[in-house]
Amino acid sequence: MHRLAPADRPLALLILALAALALLVLVGPVLIVLLTSFTTSQALRFPPPGLTLRWYAALFDPVRSAQIHRAAGNSLLVAFCTAVLATSLATGAALALARARGSWARLAEGAFLAPLVLPGIAFGLASLMFVSWLRQPPSFALLVMGHAMIAAPFALRTVGASAAGLDPALLESSAILGASRWRTFRRVVLPLIMPGVAAGGFLAFISSLDNVPVSLFLSSAETDMLPIRLWGMMESSLDVRVAAASGVLVAVAFLLLLVMDRAVGLVRRMAG
Repeated sequence: MHRLAPADRPLALLILALAALALLVLVGPVLIVLLTSFTTSQALRFPPPGLTLRWYAALFDPVRSAQIHRAAGNSLLVAFCTAVLATSLATGAALALARARGSWARLAEGAFLAPLVLPGIAFGLASLMFVSWLRQPPSFALLVMGHAMIAAPFALRTVGASAAGLDPALLESSAILGASRWRTFRRVVLPLIMPGVAAGGFLAFISSLDNVPVSLFLSSAETDMLPIRLWGMMESSLDVRVAAASGVLVAVAFLLLLVMDRAVGLVRRMAG
């Protein structure tokens, strides 16, 4: 094992301390929420005076938490539709950008990724103003489209990484053998990029599930979303079921992350 020189040890300790601080900032709030969800108190409070599962039982109670269940169902449906739409858009864009050359291609890619750098609240307000300009009331379809605009850039990164690795010789061979473009896409391209598409769909689903800004401006009474419902409960009563619902979401997201990483190497594709 390589030993650090005495002169390098202060820098190594500094890097280690910064890494530990970053880990604490990232994981600390999650641990606090998880511990709070087991509290015996009647309101959100940390540290908890005692531990109990009563708030998880209340969360899954079909009568007491009917509104939460309805909002969760809406969020899951919107997230699923968003994942399908965003992944479809990202797949088309990734394949086009993988073959394109020149400055316009980089400009198009930057425009496609722009929602990642825009403040979420600004994008949500802009979406509401655009919908109002079109004189359209908030609806399920508009909510899905708004979520897809935010989620598509996440899918583009993973699909784009898979599309960039495509061998052009395979496409040429398919064309020489008489296959149409659609058949080439369905039988050659799609199977090769499917891991990236699946990873992109998962990221789009997760980003839609906890999207607050777009949901805040484009949702209606018929499309009550889980993040907005939990936010309202926290503002009005500090209901501990908010922490319990957050704990369920963290656990589900973590399990899905493990499954996707095992299936398609999600972490590696995100890093790449």
